[in-house]
Amino acid sequence: MTYEELARGIESITPANGLKEKLATAEKEKRPLIVKFGMDPTAPDLHLGHAVALKKIRDFLTAGHEIHLIVGNFTALVGDPSGRNTMRPPLTEEEVKHNAETYVAQLSKIFDTSKIHIHYNNDWLGKLSFADVLKLLSKATLSQIMQREDFKNRYENNIPIALHELIYPLIQGYDSVAINADIEFGGRDQLLNCLFGKSLQESLGKPGQIVLTMPLLCGLDGHIKMSKSKGNYIGLTEHPNDMYGKTMSIPDFLIPEWIELTTDWTPTEKSNMTAAYKNQTENPMTIKKRIAFNIVEQYHSKEAAQEAEAFFYKQVQQKGFDTKEFQEVLWETVAPEGSISLSDLGAKLIGQSKSAVRRLVESGAVSVNGNKVTDVFTVLTKTETPVQLKIGKRGFFTLK
Repeated sequence: MTYEELARGIESITPANGLKEKLATAEKEKRPLIVKFGMDPTAPDLHLGHAVALKKIRDFLTAGHEIHLIVGNFTALVGDPSGRNTMRPPLTEEEVKHNAETYVAQLSKIFDTSKIHIHYNNDWLGKLSFADVLKLLSKATLSQIMQREDFKNRYENNIPIALHELIYPLIQGYDSVAINADIEFGGRDQLLNCLFGKSLQESLGKPGQIVLTMPLLCGLDGHIKMSKSKGNYIGLTEHPNDMYGKTMSIPDFLIPEWIELTTDWTPTEKSNMTAAYKNQTENPMTIKKRIAFNIVEQYHSKEAAQEAEAFFYKQVQQKGFDTKEFQEVLWETVAPEGSISLSDLGAKLIGQSKSAVRRLVESGAVSVNGNKVTDVFTVLTKTETPVQLKIGKRGFFTLK
């Protein structure tokens, strides 16, 4: 691959000429570049936001470079403070292990995981003595750490900052020292963390890595970046029907961003589709259908995308309550006692918060046996006849 192909879509390269220089070094030394990307297993799902960087990393793998995944089974015990206005709750070792085990399988949706190098950073961070940690801490100053916008905002607003959060950038940076990284990938919000890796390498007499950041994909709500903790994401292993339906729910103004960051269309195809949206020569819903189809096809198959498209038409676009496909649910699994509030039931069935379900009720998006229910205090009780429940646009259930 050419430099232009590898650089396409990258939001920032630090230093600006770093990628060209690293590629020249690799060619001169006749070796592949060591490309690092890290993931703290803070939740078991990888999502479309992660895929933005992962697909660019795949380009480097295709170009013959070495890809090194750092699974942060040590750093996840600390909790990455990036972009947080509160302390991230540290995970237990059991939670970290469970989440980490799912990552490699999900990564196979993007590239051949047998061709990448996988490391667990507890292998080196867990072996550091307290003297080693003190030596590591001496490589940074408090003023450097406080340059981070999230720490600065929390300090100015008297929001507590735990000491272990302050050292997170250093221990993440030590991963780069451990594997002699040439390149580190990260989101825009990870830039300072990644730059600590560069400075640590240089302080130890090693060549400093360059940092490549990718754009942050806005989540389904249209307000903040896609995030597991915010629940506004589409997981890479979600059911095709859910992938398709969730994509159709994005606000229209996100269409250009999602064309660019979530589809695998060619640059020309992306440009043409974006122009069609901006020039209003194509209906936004039609464009979203094409985006949704492409996303499902990437992570499942063309056949799955066709089925998801048909399911969406039947469940959302086609009128008539009796035409819908209802998922059967046993009362015993959701309400062993025989009765349950509508908000509690909805939260269990569609995986959203009770407050989100209450908003759906208040907006008239919930019905029982074909009748709209707008009372948030409604309680459902088991009867001898099945109860048909509609929640939102795509949730259809039969309680038996």
